[in-house]
Amino acid sequence: MHKGSCLCGQVQYEIDESLGPIVFCHCSVCRKSTGSAHQAVTRIPSAAFRITRGQDVLREYRHEPAHHRYFCGNCGSGIYARRDSKPEMVIVRLGTVDTPVDQEIAAHIFVDSKASWDHIPDDAPKFPEWPPSS
Repeated sequence: MHKGSCLCGQVQYEIDESLGPIVFCHCSVCRKSTGSAHQAVTRIPSAAFRITRGQDVLREYRHEPAHHRYFCGNCGSGIYARRDSKPEMVIVRLGTVDTPVDQEIAAHIFVDSKASWDHIPDDAPKFPEWPPSS
């Protein structure tokens, strides 16, 4: 089991299964939502994810009609996202996981649109956009 929370601690969650592969997304949307070079995420089954505290302070931002991003309305921490096309999955923002994560980065995605100042230092597979298995 994994536990996570936002920066201010008002939103807390649990994950009942192992984390999926860790992916760093370098697209412009992820850069803007984090203010950094990439966003570290993992996909897990929706049924394995639950908010245990702070449901009332969660806010939703729809980047696209079918892409929902959820964040703490108090501190602004991005917690998770979901897509209408894959309702069975939740995309968890790895930086909010409080328990130890012992996995390595599985892939970098959208590297063709990464920031010009972003240099990827590891040997994880790199994909120009979505990997073939998405």
